[in-house]
Amino acid sequence: MANSSMKFLNMIVIFLVLISQGNSITECTLRSLSVSQSMTGVKVQGKPEWSVSITNTCPCAQRMVYLNCTDFQTSEPITPSVLTVSPNGICILNSGQPIVYNSPFRFKYAWDHSSALIPISSLIDCYKM
Repeated sequence: MANSSMKFLNMIVIFLVLISQGNSITECTLRSLSVSQSMTGVKVQGKPEWSVSITNTCPCAQRMVYLNCTDFQTSEPITPSVLTVSPNGICILNSGQPIVYNSPFRFKYAWDHSSALIPISSLIDCYKM
């Protein structure tokens, strides 16, 4: 009797573990990408410099992150592997490489005002190691 009770208890624990893992994955959405900007206090070619930080609060990596950056301009060069701006106002971040959980991706640009950099698309990569 004790053996069957132990098996039943083990099955319940395994079920609860699977459910909790599933919930963290379903919480991963585009809204898990948080964009914040602040002035650095530096001037570049007479324009204020802005520091951008994009944080992924999802436990899964997000890659192929595209941003709406229709009004984005900069007088400070940005390496294309960091941010590539297309003529249609869509930007790809980090050359499509993953933005991992709780490890902010940062870059700087200089312009008169901050630009709205809004995540519009990403691929969520949940994998087990």
